[in-house]
Parts: sequence; C-alpha cells; structure tokens
Amino acid sequence: MSGIVYVNDSLIGRGAFGALQKICEDSAEILDSDMLDRPLNVMIPKFLQFFKHNSPKIRSHAIACVNQFIISRTQALMLHIDPFIENLFALATDEEPEVRKNVCRALVMLLEVRMDRLLPHMHNIIQYMLQRTQDQDENVALEACEFWLTLAEQPVCKDVLSGHLAQLTPVLVNGMRYSEIDIILLKGDVEEEDEAIPDNEQDIRPRFHRSRTVAQQHEGGDGIEEEDDDDDDLDDDDTISDWNLRKCSAAALDVLANVFRDELLLHILPLLKELLFHQEWVVKESGILVLGAIAEGCMQGMIAYLPELIPHLVQCLSDKKALVRSIACWTLSRYAHWVVSQPPDQYLKPLMTELLKRILDGNKRVQEAACSAFATLEEEACTELVPYLAFILDTLVFAFSKYQHKNLLILYDAIGTLADSVGHHLNKPEYIQMLMPPLIQKWNQLKDEDKDLFPLLECLSSVATALQSGFLPYCEPVYQRCVNLVQKTLAQAMVNLHQSQPDAYEFPDKDFMIVALDLLSGLAEGLGGNIEQLVARSNILTLMYQCMQDKMPEVRQSSFALLGDLTKACFQHVKPCIADFMPILGTNLNPELISVCNNATWAIGEISIQMGADMQPYVAMVLHQLIEIINRPNTPKTLLENTAITIGRLGYVCPQEVAPMLQQFIRPWCTSLRNIRDNEEKDSAFRGICTMITVNPGGVVQDFIFFCDAVASWVNPKDDLRDMFYKILHGFKDQQQAGLRRSFCIGVKQGASYTQGICCPLLGEGWCGWGGGRDRAPPDPSGWGGREVMGQSAPTTGITKIQTGLG
Repeated sequence: MSGIVYVNDSLIGRGAFGALQKICEDSAEILDSDMLDRPLNVMIPKFLQFFKHNSPKIRSHAIACVNQFIISRTQALMLHIDPFIENLFALATDEEPEVRKNVCRALVMLLEVRMDRLLPHMHNIIQYMLQRTQDQDENVALEACEFWLTLAEQPVCKDVLSGHLAQLTPVLVNGMRYSEIDIILLKGDVEEEDEAIPDNEQDIRPRFHRSRTVAQQHEGGDGIEEEDDDDDDLDDDDTISDWNLRKCSAAALDVLANVFRDELLLHILPLLKELLFHQEWVVKESGILVLGAIAEGCMQGMIAYLPELIPHLVQCLSDKKALVRSIACWTLSRYAHWVVSQPPDQYLKPLMTELLKRILDGNKRVQEAACSAFATLEEEACTELVPYLAFILDTLVFAFSKYQHKNLLILYDAIGTLADSVGHHLNKPEYIQMLMPPLIQKWNQLKDEDKDLFPLLECLSSVATALQSGFLPYCEPVYQRCVNLVQKTLAQAMVNLHQSQPDAYEFPDKDFMIVALDLLSGLAEGLGGNIEQLVARSNILTLMYQCMQDKMPEVRQSSFALLGDLTKACFQHVKPCIADFMPILGTNLNPELISVCNNATWAIGEISIQMGADMQPYVAMVLHQLIEIINRPNTPKTLLENTAITIGRLGYVCPQEVAPMLQQFIRPWCTSLRNIRDNEEKDSAFRGICTMITVNPGGVVQDFIFFCDAVASWVNPKDDLRDMFYKILHGFKDQQQAGLRRSFCIGVKQGASYTQGICCPLLGEGWCGWGGGRDRAPPDPSGWGGREVMGQSAPTTGITKIQTGLG
C-alpha cells in the first residue's frame, strides 16, 4: 500500500492515501508493534514527504495519517517531531480547508504531548490560531477553537495567553452567535409553538441510571463532591449538531474564565454592555450565552453587576423569540446560587414565578430549558421554596398534560429534585393529592421493559423518601414491582449463564435491577419501620444476597445501599442473614471501586450499631481494610468520612477489638470528620472514638491535638457526649505520670500556637505552661485570624461553642 502512493495518477494516489488513513485510524497500535516489524519507522518519513505534494487531498491525507500517532507518542513520530512541526508550519496557510483543519488538529494534540517543542513558537501559534478561529470554513474554525480549550488545561496557559486576551475575547464572543444556517435549521424553535408536535424518538438521548451513593452532610453544603453532573452543559443545541463552533466557543470562554477570572472580565464587560441590550435578537441571545459562560469563573467580579443584570435576564424570559427565552433560562440557572443568597422577595420570587411560566411555554425547547433551570434553582434554594410549594406543584403537575416524550423525562427530574430539596415539607395531604395521581398513572402505563422507567423510578425514589409515611397508600404495588424487576433480571441472567452458547442470547439490561434496588432504598428510608411487613412478605433478602455478589459494580453498589437502609428500617429481618452478608461486605472494601466501597463501608457501620457487642466475630473481617482506606492518599472525601464513621461505630460496640489499633487511624479519623454536620452518625462515631480512647489512652497521645480539633467541630453535642469529651480532656490534664505528660507535651508542641488556642481553654488555665506565659496570644500562622496546624485550619467559633458547653 505504501508503494502505491508513488503512482503519478492522482486518483490512484488519493484512493491509496484514503485507505492508508483508514488503516492508521483503525490499527494505530498494531502499526507500532513488533508484530509487523514496526512499519511506522518507514511510513512516518514517507508521510512527511507527502506534506509537500501538489495535490491538496494527498497533503490532507498525509497530515491526517500522522495525526493518528500524536496522542500515543509513537516512537517513530517522536523521532521526527521537529520536521513534523516544521512541515505543519509550512502548511499553516494552505488554500485547502481540509489541510488547515488537520494542521489545527495536529497543533491541538501537540499541546498535550509536546508542549516543550511548541513553547518557543507559542506567540506565533496563538496568532495563527486566532486567525483560524475566524476561518470562513466553520470546520477549520471549530478545530482551531479546540486549541483554546486544550490550552486552558495546560499549566503555562496564564503565562502564554495573558497578553492575547484582548484579541481572543471578541473572537470567542463572536463565535457564540448563531450562524444563518443555524437559524434556518432552528426555524421551528425561533418562530413556532411546537408543543403539540410529537417528538422524534431518535432525538431522545438514551438515559443511564446512576446508582445510589451514600454521603454525609457538610457544614455549608451537601451532596457528593466527587460526582460530576453533566446536566449543566453549555447551551445544548440538539437540533443542530452535537458539537459546533458556538458550543466550543462558549466552552472555551467558560474554562478560560476559570483560569483568568477578573482579568478576563475586564475584556468581557465592554462587550456585554453592547450585546445584552442589543436590538437584534441574535446578538442579544449571544450576549446572554456569554454571561452564562463566565458565571463560574468570574462570579466574584460579576456580583457588583448582578442586581441590574438579574432583573434584565428575568425580563428576557418573556422575549418573543424562543431561543432568547431558552438561553435566559440557562444563564439564570448559572447564577442561582447568588439569587438564593439574596432576600427572597427581591430576586428569588420573581425568578421562580417567571421560570414556572416558561415551564408551561408553548415551545418545547423553552420547556426543556426552564425545567432544567428550575431543577438547578431547587437544588440551591432547598427549603426556601416551601412557602411556594402549592404554586410549584400546580405548575409541574399541569406540565404532565402538556409535555411530549422528551420533556416528560426532564419533568421527572425536576419533581425528584424538588422532593430532595424540600424533604418532609412535601408530606402534606394536599400536596400528596396533587403530585401522586399523575406519577402513579405514568407508573401504571409503562411496561417493565420500557426504559422510561429509569427516570420515573428515580423520581419516585426521591418522592418516597420525602413523603415518608405519606407514601404508604402507594407503597405496596411500587414495592412489589421493584422486587419483581430485580427477580426477573436475575432470572434472565441465570438462564443466559447456563446456556451452551451464551453469546447467542441477549443479556438482560441490569439498569432495570439497579434502579429498582435504588427505589427500594428510597422506600426503606422514607417509610422506616412501616416497610417491615412488605419485607416480611417478600424474598427481597434472598434477591439482595445474589445482587451483592453480582459481577457488575453498580449492582453491588445499589444492593449495599439497600442493605444499609433495610438495616435501619427493619433489622429483625436482616439479622439472620448477617453471617452471610458480612464476608461479602469485607471483600468489597476495595477503594479502586469508590462507590461500591463507600456503600459497603456505610452498610457495615449501620449493621454495627444494630448488632452491638454481637458484631465482635466480624470485626477482623473488615477492620484492617478500613484502616488501609482511611490512611490511603487521595481517597475521596465521601469515602473517608464514611470509613471514619464506620471505624468509630465498630469501636463503639467492640472497643476491646478496635482500640488497640487506635494509633494507626486516629489522625486521619479526626481530620475526616471535622467538617461534617452534627447528626446521629457523627454522634455514634464520636462515642466510639471516646470509648476507644478510654480503653487505650496511649493510642491518642501523639495526635491529641487532632482530637481537640475534631471535638471543636461540634456545634451542639448531646449532654452525655459532652461529658465524654470533658472527661477525656480533663483526664489528660490530670495525668500525673511524668513520662506520659512529657510525651504528650512533645506531641502537642509541634503545633504550640494551635494548642494554646484549643487545649488551654478546654483543659483549664495553667495547663500549657511551656515557653512564654500562658496568657500570651499565640502567633497567627495563617494571617487571617484562624488557627492552622499540619495544613488543617479551623474557625475559632467552633472552639468557643465547645468551651462554653464544657464550662
């Protein structure tokens, strides 16, 4: 094949190169392997020769062939990297758009792979990419725009791009405007009310259920910080294409705003003033998109302008152009956090009112944008929405009768998010009577194999948790259907397993089982002890035992969440199975599978509290792994917190077994729990650590300072827990053995200023007497009035609360 490209006939040459390009795309690894005697060692130099061919198609194919080997850092290419870059520069202004596109693509990939070779030429490369981002050919412009996205992720971005922001900013902003072709393609969205037109099923993206992960509540926020949510995509023009210059420009501006922040805002603000109040709707729409794109990175600088801009955006929700209304929904959702932080009547109520109107808009694109924006507002506002629940539910329920298939799935999400946000406030007869009939009607309409069950089950899981006992009239058929879904999926999987030709059979979609397990968790959490009779009449524990051993991690993740919730709700049914469950939980304490490990850890903690001293035979199965996890570097916060709580609970019920290991985990245990809210899980964990310290006081001596910090995180501990803290702190003060006292002081002196800020008030005056006088104010290492030790900081208010409580 490589010989054919030498034939002078350009048709044959183009055909040969086209075939070569396909081979390079499909077989890049094999071409660089010993299996074929590394043909790339010959092919790469030949490809580079054809960069100068007189046929533009062959030049384009040659670059495309070489591009396949950049990201993999193929040795044959790395040996010729300098001539490759020189040839790219020579073709930078080629008249053929496809050549320019492939040159841009190569430079984008080289940013990630060989920045060292590009840096000496970076000024000229940036100038070139500025030109190409404005190329008349949109495919070239799109490929060049990727350069800014990739550059923003490189450490050198700020240094090399800072001087070019004044040129780059208007280029990206102009790229965010709808083109004439876009407007033609979106004509129905621009002009027409289309809510009565059924959706094309191929336009509805497949939905994938995300399994339940148990997380702790934090001061100042909640949720799971590791899981990224892709629902906040930049202006989703499904009807145009998956990715275009408008979206790429917006994404680039978003990431650059996070790099440059107020420095970028200086160049954006003059443009925004012109765009946002422009008479032409296309220009105004692009300005609203710009405002949304910079929201995250430039939020601090934007705060001064939001009192004027938010009312303007709310006004844009009533614009006669559907695309303006839809982008205004999205941009307002990007500023929802600020809106909620202001007095409700000032911004929240007007925004909520207009968004609810747009949820019932006659245009499907606007409905979708408004529903998604309202879900974001729900997450931010939480119980601030309680006074308006009747109005909100009236609107959302009415939307059931208006929405076509695609937006109905988004409506489920908005209802589920509302339930998560307002919780038990939803449990009122009038609200239940409004909400449940349409949900149950949809539930009855859908067949077991319909994937629309996924969002509906997710929604019902949140609703059941929020309604608690209010869900009782609806729980039995929902519960039974979930059990049937799990049983049916397991049965199908078992049939396939025993077939002589398993590949000939279609494996069951386990997402149905996962989402059913998660809804059962929601029912158990919401109904509590009321679920006991349903569990007693079903085989759910047998099914759960099978799910806990499934090969699919997501199935195990959801089954462990359900195990924990059933343990809390009706342990009398779970207890006979503990001897079977505990070894499985122990083998799943693998932090490589974070969510599986997290839920298994949490379930062990719940079982420990219920088992009490009977947990003793199982401690050895799990303790070693838990200690490894809590000491593991770069472990996600949620997993650390649940691990710390479970270790504390194990120590609470079996202190003699766990306390000897105290020194191995006390420091990371304390730092993991210093920021979670006061709750029952934190309470039991701290009772456990206090009990273990009583059994093994020597295990905390070297890290006693961290224990003080963890105690200081409590806002309002129960009286008996406060007494436990008091006894431990004063017990250390009263130690008379000189050796223990000396070793303790050595450990504490490592953070002397911190200890004088914490331990002296807690333990009483006159205890910390080394160095200077006890009344001397400690130096402030952080410079902001707080206290810092070993990289950990804590606000002084927490100490005051604990000190006051101990008296």
